[in-house]
Amino acid sequence: MNKTIRRASVFCLLLVLALLGRATWVQAYQARALADDDHNRRKTIAQYAQPLGDIIVAGSPVTGSKRTEGSDLAYKRTYPRGDLYAAVTGYGSQAYGSTQLEGIYSSVLDGTDDRLKNPLDVLTGKQAEPGDVVTTIDPDVQKAARDALGDDKGAAVAIDPRSGQILGMVSSPSYDPSTISGTNDGDTWQKLLTDPDKPLVNRALRQPLAPGSTFKLVVASAALENGLYGSVDEPTKSPSPYTLPGTSTPLRNESASAPCENASLRVALQYSCNNVFGKVAADLGQDKVRAMAEKFGFNTEKLDVPVRASKSVYPTEMDKAQTALTGIGQFEVTATPLQMAMVSAALANGGELAAPHMVSKVTDGDGGTLEDFADGDTERIVSASTAEQLRSAMVTVVEQGTGTNARISGAEVGGKTGTAENGVDNSNTPYAWFTSYAKSGGQAVAVAVVVEDSGAAASEVSGNGLAAPIARKMMEAALRR
Repeated sequence: MNKTIRRASVFCLLLVLALLGRATWVQAYQARALADDDHNRRKTIAQYAQPLGDIIVAGSPVTGSKRTEGSDLAYKRTYPRGDLYAAVTGYGSQAYGSTQLEGIYSSVLDGTDDRLKNPLDVLTGKQAEPGDVVTTIDPDVQKAARDALGDDKGAAVAIDPRSGQILGMVSSPSYDPSTISGTNDGDTWQKLLTDPDKPLVNRALRQPLAPGSTFKLVVASAALENGLYGSVDEPTKSPSPYTLPGTSTPLRNESASAPCENASLRVALQYSCNNVFGKVAADLGQDKVRAMAEKFGFNTEKLDVPVRASKSVYPTEMDKAQTALTGIGQFEVTATPLQMAMVSAALANGGELAAPHMVSKVTDGDGGTLEDFADGDTERIVSASTAEQLRSAMVTVVEQGTGTNARISGAEVGGKTGTAENGVDNSNTPYAWFTSYAKSGGQAVAVAVVVEDSGAAASEVSGNGLAAPIARKMMEAALRR
């Protein structure tokens, strides 16, 4: 064989080997990546090739599946009571993806999760029967929250303080995920995206707002835990009005006639005395207040329930006057309803915070457990003594103070109202807050409600007037469990 032919033969052999190597690489190593690529149509076809698994509330599905017509996607998601549970389920859309529980557990719900496959399925490539997601939501609490919020813009969360189970979570205005679950829902999708009231935003988890006077519970906890005051009934030596440190600006109270001068923490919570909590926060200093806020969950980057909640914020850089303003839940303090429900839940549970969660287990097609989320993962936030004293003060708020609209006959109910400024110089409608707990007959619940806008005039907005009645309805439903 002459030299030229030999070289050509070697070159051709190298080309063949390179081709074989590339083919092997694509089939053996890149096949999974290609199969999992979001742009692979076959993946989407497989996802909707059979009826989807369901999200379960109290043993019954709150989702479903419907056969499509004229599409290679055989089934689409349905939501029989979509607007009621949208803040829990999120949406599953053939065109726009999935969110919340639909997104987190999409592979279980569409049957593509490897844990659902038996050995024969793995060999044959057969798609497994979908699994289900079982929630902790109580349908009566959920309905009570939705009905009580009505057309008001806002959100509400209810938690079992002993277990951390989320019993209800509502965001208003809501939407029906069924209307965007297909491939031809573009007009509805655009309306939802451009709606100024942002119905796609889960306000319960993902819209932190100034918590106003509900944050005074955190400041009171810091005062007792750090020994600034020995009890909730010790006078605080607080002038009324209180002048913000380093300024000539007085921090006044909502009611000039309230007995806020030198008031104890109990009386200051009862009448929501700004002068007391502004001074307490300034006396403690930002580091001690921040440390207590962070124990309750503020500044936590990853709070998953399992849907990730936005971070509630206690600021890091302030002067003393700004620190005083954080004592009344203003300046740059923000909180979600979930976060403020966690504050009440920890105090209701003797100072221990049970990790909040809204999924109890994930199952396969036969009901076997794939994941189990046990209750009882708790963390000590404040001492039992501090929690007991603050519960007593919260009861005073409801029985004799600013939270009387939350009273429930025959139940122990404690709470804290809040009216938070909104906009430059409070130019927008204030936020109405209420955070609370209730106990009766072996049942317990912690609730937080925020009403962003009810259509009422700013002068008529109050936590007791708008938010407390909603919380009462939710607590009543929870105590009937």
